[in-house]
Amino acid sequence: MAASYKKLFKLMIDREIKSKDLAAMAGISPTTLAKMKKDGAVVSSNVLVKICTALECKMDDIVEIVPNCEG
Repeated sequence: MAASYKKLFKLMIDREIKSKDLAAMAGISPTTLAKMKKDGAVVSSNVLVKICTALECKMDDIVEIVPNCEG
């Protein structure tokens, strides 16, 4: 299983929030957000909590667990 952050980036588009703005709002590195654009990227729960707090949303609004595509 792997984490997908597509829901986060869709939410950002819907709310018209740029990555650099979210990074500033959440107090995280823009590099961390760039890393999250790749499915399966590993980030700490602390980062996810900061993003959820900044966006006033729940964890399942920004992350989805998906099967690995190995095969």
